[in-house]
Amino acid sequence: MPLEPEPLSTAPLSTAERRTRMLAAVEHAGFMRVADLSEQFGVSVVTVRADLGALESDGVIRRIRGGAMPAESVPMLREQPFEVVMHSLGEEKRLIAARAADEIEPGMSVLLDVGTTAAAIARELLHRESLGELTVVTNGLSIALLLEPAIPRLQVIVTGGTLRPLQHSLVAPLADGVLSRLRADIAFIGCNGVDAQAGITNINLPEAEIKRAMITASSRAIVVADGSKIGRVHLGRVADATEVDAIVTTGSAPAEAVGELRGLGGPRLVIA
Repeated sequence: MPLEPEPLSTAPLSTAERRTRMLAAVEHAGFMRVADLSEQFGVSVVTVRADLGALESDGVIRRIRGGAMPAESVPMLREQPFEVVMHSLGEEKRLIAARAADEIEPGMSVLLDVGTTAAAIARELLHRESLGELTVVTNGLSIALLLEPAIPRLQVIVTGGTLRPLQHSLVAPLADGVLSRLRADIAFIGCNGVDAQAGITNINLPEAEIKRAMITASSRAIVVADGSKIGRVHLGRVADATEVDAIVTTGSAPAEAVGELRGLGGPRLVIA
């Protein structure tokens, strides 16, 4: 687990020391914006970009539009436990959650997938008291527990199924059978990759199957994915990008991958 970045001293830092501390800051936060690094280290945006360029050349970070993230975060070849990634890119997930919740109206039925971005949506629903008489169906135990304080304003239904410990998720058998008997107004689908050609993909296969079932069981399906997941491809195929109604992401998404998604002519691409 990355160490917390050391506090800056008042003495000017050498270039090497500044880059070492900048790397520590990026690894600790999971994602840092150029503007935030400029303020934290008291150097110009141009200097930050030069430092990030050097760190990328060393293979320790990956630059994305507006900032940088640790190189080890990509390509995310193995699944991380819910608790490990819960605080990663927290501000991006909060922005996505706020924008996603704008799609919900009182009285709706909502399918809410598993994962930390879905958890951010659950927190948003918890605080939006104007959203009453919602029925939320989830296959995530963590999601259900987050929503529990909002009962009876919200009705919370858990799909049942076989427990996967990493995400505290419920999968087939049983979870998919419950979803096949529902028709929800809207579904929010998390994933590990969104690509114009490969579509919506996920690291593990059991959850990919449930995500497909949620898309089928909803009138509208919205994918929620932070910028680090745009342009990525993983093993478990969930759906073509054109099979969902919208993708909500953030400004850190690679510009080229965003352009390719827009070139599809659908789904609606929302930058939170």
